[in-house]
Order: sequence, then C-alpha cells, then structure tokens
Amino acid sequence: MAITAAAVKAFREKTGLPMMDCKRALTEADGDEDAAMEILRKKGLAKMTEKIAERTTEEGVIAIASENGSTGMVELLCESAPVASNADFLQLAEDIAKVVAMNPLFDTVESLMEKEAPSKPGQTLQAVLEELFNRIREVFRVRRFLKVDGKVAQYLHHDRKTAVLLPLEDGDEALGRDICMHIAAMQPHGLNADDIDPAILENERRIQLEMMNADPKNANKPEEIKHKIIDGKMGAFVAQQCLVSQPFVKDSDVTVGQYAEKNGLKMKKFIHWKLGRD
Repeated sequence: MAITAAAVKAFREKTGLPMMDCKRALTEADGDEDAAMEILRKKGLAKMTEKIAERTTEEGVIAIASENGSTGMVELLCESAPVASNADFLQLAEDIAKVVAMNPLFDTVESLMEKEAPSKPGQTLQAVLEELFNRIREVFRVRRFLKVDGKVAQYLHHDRKTAVLLPLEDGDEALGRDICMHIAAMQPHGLNADDIDPAILENERRIQLEMMNADPKNANKPEEIKHKIIDGKMGAFVAQQCLVSQPFVKDSDVTVGQYAEKNGLKMKKFIHWKLGRD
C-alpha cells in the first residue's frame, strides 16, 4: 500500500516523532496507524533498553498523589534537567504516583507500569513512557515508589527533588506539613533514638575517639575514661539526629516533639526522599 505524504504528516502530528520514522512504521504496518504505533513502541523500547546501560539518569522528579485515603510517591529519573521540567514528563510522574495510590502495593516496577495511565485512558503507563522516549530520546527510569495508607502530611519542594511524607495517627495534616518542611530542612535521621541507624552511631563514636586521640589534653587518658566522655557526647549527638528532640525551625523555643504534642499531632514515622539518594 502506498503511503501518502498527508498520511505521514497526520501520523507525525499524533506521535511527535521524526517524519522518516513515521513513514517507515506506516509502511511496515501497511497504513494501519494502530499497528504503526505498536511498531514504534517496540522499536523505542528496544532502543531504550540498549541505551540504559550506556547512559546515566541523574535528573528527574519526585511526584506525590493522594487518592481515596492513600498516598503514592514515586521517583522518576531522566537524563537532563530540561527534560525534568517537560510537561509530559511531569504528567507521567504524577500519573505513576496516582496509580500507586489507587492500587494495592505493586511487587515490581514492571507490574506497576502495566496499569492504565489516568491522564491517557486506553494506554498503559509503560506505553506512555515508551512514546515519550521515542519523542524525546532520553532514557527514563522509575527508581522507587511507595504507598502509605491513612492520614499523611506531605511536602514536595518546588524543584520536585525533595519530598517528605509524615503518616499521622491523629492531628491536622496542614500543621503536619510544617513538620515535613522542618524534616526537609534539618534532615533528621529518625523520629526518635530507636530509629537511628546503628552504623551512624558507630561511625560517630569512631570520629569522637579519633578526635580525642589527636588532642594532647585527652590522648593519654585511660580508654575507659575516654569512652565515658564519648558516651556523654553521644547523648547530645543522638538528640540532634532525632526529629522529636530537634528545635522546631518555625519556633526554636520548642522541640518538634513539643510542637506536635501541643497541636495533637501523633507521628508514626517519616519518609524523606532526595532525588538520587537512598
């Protein structure tokens, strides 16, 4: 079947892809646009799979969506800063977060991406991602996602690279957002002392001991005295790393724990994501 220039032009307007790619796909599909679209998707996926190994995805965004009492959060990566602000890329991130919130927790990224895109009925998230790759020619990757059920205070920084979720047993989510902003700024390691990673504590003890051994006033003290001094310093260190004991950024006269108690906020835990970091 001869493919007319008008048919190629119309198909290009739908896909946003180069003219010759559209013509080749239409020719292979004998003029059937749906079949041509599938051909482009498969070729795009193959190209993207090849390029994943050779390209790094260090840019991207975090998206948050709340649906029916649940909140989904996703980190979607791309290669360049301009693409991270592309409207279609941002919409895809929001769609993925919404699907996470609307469904039981997915076991894999692949099972998540098989779901329909809320903003594009009839297309899966994976199909939308592949079409976007075909147009923009950058690799995209869902790095992580999670779902939280129930009341959740949230904060997403304006650059979409820092996000905080604060599940609440009770309290006003708007007030909880202030605590989320505090977490984003002060970066506590845990809600309370029990949440601090033992490796962080061990590393701090090692640093304190090295500092004492390098100090002429303390270097010759007995080891047990050194460790008692370090024990005292560790109490202050832990207090600095715990959310509940940090001075609240909006009112340094109270700790975050005191602010929460005063306002009836019962915090369960918090999730703090920074783009590209664990």
